[in-house]
Amino acid sequence: MMGMSTSVQLAMPASRLQPTRPQVLDAEAAWRQVVARSPVAGFVYAVTTTGVFCRPDCASRRPLRANVRFFPTAAAAQAAGFRPCLKCSPGAARGSILDKIRAHLEAHRDRAVPLAELARLAGSSPFTVQRLFKRRMGVSPLQYQRALRAGALRASLREGHSVTTAIYAAGFNSSSRAYEGAPLGMTPARFAQGGRGERIGYTAARTPFGWMIVGSTWRGLCWLSLAGSRREAEAALRAEFPAAALHRDPALARWIEKAIAGVRAGSDLGSSMSPADRLDLRGTVFQLRVWQALRQIPAGETRSYSQLARELGEPNSTRAVARACALNRVALVVPCHRVVSAAGALTGYRWGVERKEALLAAEREAGKQ
Repeated sequence: MMGMSTSVQLAMPASRLQPTRPQVLDAEAAWRQVVARSPVAGFVYAVTTTGVFCRPDCASRRPLRANVRFFPTAAAAQAAGFRPCLKCSPGAARGSILDKIRAHLEAHRDRAVPLAELARLAGSSPFTVQRLFKRRMGVSPLQYQRALRAGALRASLREGHSVTTAIYAAGFNSSSRAYEGAPLGMTPARFAQGGRGERIGYTAARTPFGWMIVGSTWRGLCWLSLAGSRREAEAALRAEFPAAALHRDPALARWIEKAIAGVRAGSDLGSSMSPADRLDLRGTVFQLRVWQALRQIPAGETRSYSQLARELGEPNSTRAVARACALNRVALVVPCHRVVSAAGALTGYRWGVERKEALLAAEREAGKQ
């Protein structure tokens, strides 16, 4: 629907368009987004020494600040004499292409859609399709399809259908496919039983932001939360995973150390993760997209729920964004403390507004050093 609405506006006769004031960009704020390679920034930047303009998230070498100019649109940059970058294609309408790819994947959930097929649909190369989709969605097209099937499988099992019926209704063409890669984070039969049999190691420690507790399955970190006491922290973990077998694992203390070090340094915990530091995040496709978008917010900065919804291309999903933030199981790794109300109030933090305020204050202080 978004793509259709855009095309109607583009087709509108020029005589019916109302004159608008030129958009004024905050150059310093725009440059910070270029430095962060923000995938959701709504402008382009041009380099005077090369004559090329790019998207802020372009993978090309970062230019010198003195050689950069900012434009609100690709058309404005071209009117000033700059040509589009061949690497990031700043003149292409990403939203409509992405919507088309997503719709195609959702319509063919029952089979693996090759990148070459998506490339023909988008009129681009398989590499470009893969890069664009993963940058905006946080997952590859293949992972997106797997998440779609996993979500349908969860819903069917919750409705009481048998495992076999649920597997085929979700789009898996065989029962073995449903068990490959454990799309639910556990086997379908265990999920139907409330996750009974899952083993989660955990440890807790006192931090400047309260008691922090982390939990991990064999797949990776699945829980990181804050509480007022050790007892409260452990009770929250047990309430979240009531059917799992919990056991203490002191080795997981490294996650707590990394988390606190990240806050003090004004950096993201995710940026300091090694290949061995895997995550075991479980959620719907939309929730995974929200969590990925949260990880794009620079430390010390905030976004409103409605801003995030617009950046995701889902302007009417503000409540769904807020719910995804509330269901986040890994504080700091997925920094939901950086989301505020439209008025800027620090509301809705799962682990306490006072901790949200303390985390943001610590990140901002680190940014000044």
